[in-house]
Amino acid sequence: MLFVDCYLSMLNNNQRITSNKKNMEIDFTKNNDGLIPAIIQDAVTKNVLMLGYMNAEALAKTEASKKVTFYSRTKKRLWTKGEESGNFLNLVAIKNDCDKDTLLITVNPEGPTCHKGTDTCWEEENSQNFGFLSNLEDVIAERKANQDDESSYVSSLFRSGMNKIAQKVGEEAVEVVIEAKDNNEKLFLDESADLLFHYLILLQAKGHKLNDIVNVLRKRHK
Repeated sequence: MLFVDCYLSMLNNNQRITSNKKNMEIDFTKNNDGLIPAIIQDAVTKNVLMLGYMNAEALAKTEASKKVTFYSRTKKRLWTKGEESGNFLNLVAIKNDCDKDTLLITVNPEGPTCHKGTDTCWEEENSQNFGFLSNLEDVIAERKANQDDESSYVSSLFRSGMNKIAQKVGEEAVEVVIEAKDNNEKLFLDESADLLFHYLILLQAKGHKLNDIVNVLRKRHK
């Protein structure tokens, strides 16, 4: 309680708050209610999960417990996310914005974040996105689902079966090795792109996606 009392004492004295852990200035005085918005982001997927509000006491409890705690404007009290559902937001890091009045809090969520049971409060799936590669995976999935498309090269590979797809990956891998020994960077990048493209096709032929490989690598990293 001493840490919390210190926060509240500083707030009552109309001062900015500085975290003793991060040397982070936070101005709780900009709003009359002493609350600042806290954006909650998944530390792994980087997706925004929800928006809540914190006062100094909520921030102090969050730092002390490592469970994200807000000030509930409805309940008029501190509210630890997951205190009833068990879907806690485990604290990873806290960042303050340039105006010192908005927090970005990265977390490892336990279960869905929204009270409606969805991953995020925007009813989005909290899955990892790899930008253009994820878009490419969606196209490959569509071609796999429509293998009768005679105009699609990818569809033709799925029609040919696993052996053909695996063979293409092997061929592209050999070409990458050959170009790696040369000095033509454009050819090396072109062949690397071909290899990655055909590997994404192979993954889906085996019922997997790029995120499955990332999860394996993440476990090895630990």
